[in-house]
Amino acid sequence: MLSISPIQPTSSQSTAHSPLLRQLPLSRSHHLHHRRSRFCFHLLQLTRCRHPSALLIRALDAAQPYDYETRLSRRFSQSTALKIAIIGFGNFGQFLAKAFIRQGHTVLANSRSDHSSVAQSLGASFYADPHDLCEQHPDVILLSTAVIHTEQVLKALPIQRLRRNTLFVDVLSVKEFPKNIFLQYLPSHFDILCTHPMFGPESGKDGWTGLTFVFDKVRIGPQKSREARVENFLQIFEKEGCRMVEMSCAEHDKYAAGSQFITHTVGRVLEKLSLETTPINTKGYERLLDLVENTAKDSFDLYYGLFMYNKNSMEQLERLDWAFESLKKELFGHLHEVLRKQLFGKVEEGVQGPVLSKLPNNVAAFPPPKTNSVEINNN
Repeated sequence: MLSISPIQPTSSQSTAHSPLLRQLPLSRSHHLHHRRSRFCFHLLQLTRCRHPSALLIRALDAAQPYDYETRLSRRFSQSTALKIAIIGFGNFGQFLAKAFIRQGHTVLANSRSDHSSVAQSLGASFYADPHDLCEQHPDVILLSTAVIHTEQVLKALPIQRLRRNTLFVDVLSVKEFPKNIFLQYLPSHFDILCTHPMFGPESGKDGWTGLTFVFDKVRIGPQKSREARVENFLQIFEKEGCRMVEMSCAEHDKYAAGSQFITHTVGRVLEKLSLETTPINTKGYERLLDLVENTAKDSFDLYYGLFMYNKNSMEQLERLDWAFESLKKELFGHLHEVLRKQLFGKVEEGVQGPVLSKLPNNVAAFPPPKTNSVEINNN
């Protein structure tokens, strides 16, 4: 590239101002200075004929500032990039890996099944042996296993091969259970971040903008580098447009039992009915079909984990059962009134039925019935 600057008188320039000329022998430096002076003189004569403001073209790299900014940007990206090891490289693990890799992070994968070809197609490295994976010293260990296998997987992980300040993250649908497992099996020098992306491959297939991401910083070391690592991980979801919600694991499980568990339960109940589309589907029925499709795609282990490892789910299941029985009684009660009117409507027409007041607590408090006295004449 070329940059243009006004010509300065060359007679005032000295070879002492040029580091290149200072390094050359005296005769050679004078020769170069003489050639440069002659070139500038002829160029000066040419430019004065065409423009009143004489300009000199110097062969400089005009792209140098832009290259410098690019290098700075690349250096910043490298400093914030994470090496993330995903334990459980199934459907959801692969779903998350795409976003991690797209943002420039390095992904290592491990799973009971061989997903090496899928990992290679995504740009990740697959390790069948967890020992080999841990020896890569990832910054983050992310557990994306079924909740019922979490304890078993964590106990089998060779954490002694990891760096002592490694960050452990889970993305399970329940939060108190993995939090307690982490605190039980991980030494205090490991960091713990419990998270739950409130979406999956189906609901997040068109992007994560506006979708909820819940997190709880359970145990993070005081060093600035460890705090920055947590923020770098959370920024992955911020950059994707997620709605970031920080709350305790206990709060999460309370809310999730009343929303996620109920949603999956209703979806699986409707699945048992084998609902099918019809030529006259309503919008509401279409939404029910979508609910069945979304919940049926998840494994039963996931649904079982929502029930087994969230102490609030049993209460919600009982409330759902009570609500169904209450609705049945209300329906049958109205049906009884309709049938009674059909059967006895004409007979009871014009006859005012008894009006029951609130029943007393004690049956003995009922007043004695009013009857007409009948005299018996023995005569």
